[in-house]
This record gives sequence, structure tokens and C-alpha cells, in this order.
Amino acid sequence: MLNKSSKTDNAQNAVLNMIGLGTVIKGGLSSEGDLRIDGRIEGDVASKSKIAMGASAVIHGNTTARSADISGQINGDLQVSETLFLRSSARINGNITTAKLVVESGAEFNGTCKMNDHSVKTI
Repeated sequence: MLNKSSKTDNAQNAVLNMIGLGTVIKGGLSSEGDLRIDGRIEGDVASKSKIAMGASAVIHGNTTARSADISGQINGDLQVSETLFLRSSARINGNITTAKLVVESGAEFNGTCKMNDHSVKTI
């Protein structure tokens, strides 16, 4: 039997928030659910779930998530508590901390990478 809070938690994780192409957000962004970013964010981004960035997406700030699939550009540190995918068009200018890292040919990052299951805590 599920209690009421379990249903609420599952519903929050199913929410998808989208930042479309041409959208610019100035300031931090925090989400309980998944984030799909195709626009530009000038500030820190945090998700307790997954962040997916399209090739046109740009974040100028630190990024924290449970998992991430990056095709765009991040200028800041990136912390992912589970798996980080860097697609061929990904450009990271900052330090990476993650438990698991998958890098496609062509992706680049300028910074350090620390991999440790106990090193990252989500928000």
C-alpha cells in the first residue's frame, strides 16, 4: 500500500520543465523534477532529478543534478550524483564531479574531473 507522500513524490519526479530555444533566464533555477534546456541560463541550475541540454543550450553558472545528458555548453562546475553523459557537441568549461561518466567522441571539457560515488550530494 502506498501512502499519500509516495504518490506526491512520484508525481513531482514525473514533471518535465522546459526552457525553450530563444529563452534567456537571468538568475538561478531550481527544480524538483526533470529539466530540458534548449535556451540560455545565466545563473546556477539545480535539479533533484535529470537535466537534459540540447546542442543550443548554454548555462553560465554551476550545475547540480542527479543525472545529466549534456549536448550544449556549461561555463561553470558540474556536479552529477549518478551518471553524466557528454554528447559529441558538449562543451564544459569547469570542473566535473560525478559517479559515472560517458563521453562521446568530440565532446570536450576544460577543467578537472573527479569520480567518486560518495563525492556528490544532490540539492
